[in-house]
Amino acid sequence: MLRTVSWLLRTGAYVFIGLKTFTHPPAGTATLVSAAAAYVLSSLALLLWGLTEARGDEAADRSLMLLLLGAAAVLAGYASAAPHAESLIGLSLAFVMQLGTQASLAVGWATAGCTVAAVETGVLANGAGREIALGYPVLVAAVLIASHNRRAWRVRAEQSATLLAQTELLRAEQRQVAVLDERTRIAREIHDVLAHSLGALSIQIQAAEVLLTDHQDIDRAVTVLAGARRLTADGLTETRRAVHALRSSLAPLDEELATLANTHRQRHGVPVRLTVEGAPFALSADQALPLLRTAQEALTNAAKHASAQPVEITLTYEDDHVTLAVDNPLAQRDSQRPEFATLNGGYGLTGMRERLLLLGGTLDAAARDGRWRVCAEVPR
Repeated sequence: MLRTVSWLLRTGAYVFIGLKTFTHPPAGTATLVSAAAAYVLSSLALLLWGLTEARGDEAADRSLMLLLLGAAAVLAGYASAAPHAESLIGLSLAFVMQLGTQASLAVGWATAGCTVAAVETGVLANGAGREIALGYPVLVAAVLIASHNRRAWRVRAEQSATLLAQTELLRAEQRQVAVLDERTRIAREIHDVLAHSLGALSIQIQAAEVLLTDHQDIDRAVTVLAGARRLTADGLTETRRAVHALRSSLAPLDEELATLANTHRQRHGVPVRLTVEGAPFALSADQALPLLRTAQEALTNAAKHASAQPVEITLTYEDDHVTLAVDNPLAQRDSQRPEFATLNGGYGLTGMRERLLLLGGTLDAAARDGRWRVCAEVPR
C-alpha cells in the first residue's frame, strides 16, 4: 500500500512538472531540446525504476536503473537553469534522493556533485540569476543529507526485521526444546516408575510360582499374589503421577524414603533401615525425585539379586550436596533359592546416572567388601 501511494505521488509530480515546463516552453531551440531530453530521460528512468522494484531488484536491472537515474538527475539539473524550466530541478532532487538512499554513498555523492556542476553550467549558459546559482546546489545538498538519514533509517529497519525474525526463530526453537525436554522428563519418569513397579511385581509373581510348584504352599502363594495386586494398584497410581507430572505433590525426601523402605519391608519380608544424617533442608522436585528413583532402583535390584539380605539406606545432608547410599550384603549362591529376574534389562542404573548428570550429580554402583553399594549425590 505504501509503495502504491509513493508511486502515485511520483507520477503526479512527474506529470505536474511536465505540464508546468511545457505549457510555457523555454525560449530557444537548444534550451527546449535540453529540457525535452531531460524530461524524456527522466521518464525512462522512472519506468525502469518501477520495473526494477516490481521484478525483484535484479542486479543487471539495478545497475542500468542507477545509471539512468544519475544521467537524468544531471541533465534535468542542467536544463532547470533555463527560463521557464526551473521545475525540472524537482526531478533532479527526486533522483538524488533515490540514489542517496538505495545506492552506495559514493554513487550518491557523485550524482549530487555532478548535478550541482550541471546546474552551475546551466546557469552560465543561460545567464540565470544568483537564486538559482546558489539555491539549487543548497537544495541538492539538503536532499542528499536527507537521503542519508533515510538510508540509515532503512538500514535500521532491515536490521530490526532481521533481528525480529531471528528472535522468532530462537523462540520457536526454545519452545521445541522445552517440549522435547518435557517429553524426555515424562518418559524417564514413566520408565522409572514402571521399571520399579514391574520389577517388583515380577519378583512377587515368580515367588508365588515357586510356592505353588515347589512347595505346594497355596496359602502363602495367595498372600504373595495379594501383595502383587496391591503392588499393581500402587504402580498405576505412581504412573498417573508421572503422566500428569505431579512433582509438586512429592513429600519431603526423608518421608518418601521412609515410605519406600516400609513398602519394601512388607513386600519382601527383609529388614530395611533408614538413617538420616545432617540437618535436613528442602530440596526441589528436580533434585529429590532422581534420588528417590535411585533408591527404588537399588531396592528392586536388592530384591532381585539378594532377596533375603537386609538393606540399609543412608541419606546425608551436607552443606553443598546431598548423598543417598543404599547397600546390602552380597547374596551367597544357594541352589535351593530361585534366581529372580525382572524386565529392566540392566538399564535402570544407567538411566539414573543420566538423570543425575543433568543436575551436575554423580552415581556410583559397585561391590566392596562383600557388600553391594549404590551411592547417588546431587549438589545443593
